[in-house]
Amino acid sequence: MFRRSCALVFVAIGVHTFADEPKNSLNEPLRAELKRRVKEDQDARTQMIDWLAKQKLNDAAAAKKMTEEPLVKKVAEIDKANTEWLKDVVQKHGWPRRTLVGSDGAHDAWLLVQHADHDRAFQKKCLDLMRDLAVLGEVSPTDVAYLTDRVLVAESKKQLYGTQFHTVDGKLEPKPIENEAKVDERRKAVGLPTLAEYRKMVEKMYQQKK
Repeated sequence: MFRRSCALVFVAIGVHTFADEPKNSLNEPLRAELKRRVKEDQDARTQMIDWLAKQKLNDAAAAKKMTEEPLVKKVAEIDKANTEWLKDVVQKHGWPRRTLVGSDGAHDAWLLVQHADHDRAFQKKCLDLMRDLAVLGEVSPTDVAYLTDRVLVAESKKQLYGTQFHTVDGKLEPKPIENEAKVDERRKAVGLPTLAEYRKMVEKMYQQKK
């Protein structure tokens, strides 16, 4: 996942699978298209992050250069196209759940909406759908946690799970967390490692991209 806020954080999390994964009732064309779009998303982001990691973005001129960079524009275009496509999918099928597209397909759909930052209303709508489906085992609670934090941070609120980081005095830190003393309990409940373990993962990935 890519989120930029004074820092580059690119974190891929595992797909949650289920013992009773359906085999014959999946919408395979939709599952394949989700996979294709996620690959395009990740390939473009990898190229963009590699470019951004080499830039000095400490002044207005550099920031302008970033917004005009073709690789950055390409990611924005891909995000918009994926969001419009996903809107159509949700309208026709509801949220892409594991009994429709498999656990991997449901995870791919989450990644696309996670990157729909230009359409917060759609992100919130999908978050509501995912929360309901997570109770039924149709959506990974880990994916719900990530999108929950994404939406909260975008609304200038404290996150619940500590998945969103930024830089403070040159050091990676989680953005403000609601009742941080209980964050590891919340993380454990949705299948996430402790915040300390996650911080090490983020720092390692960030260092690899520098």
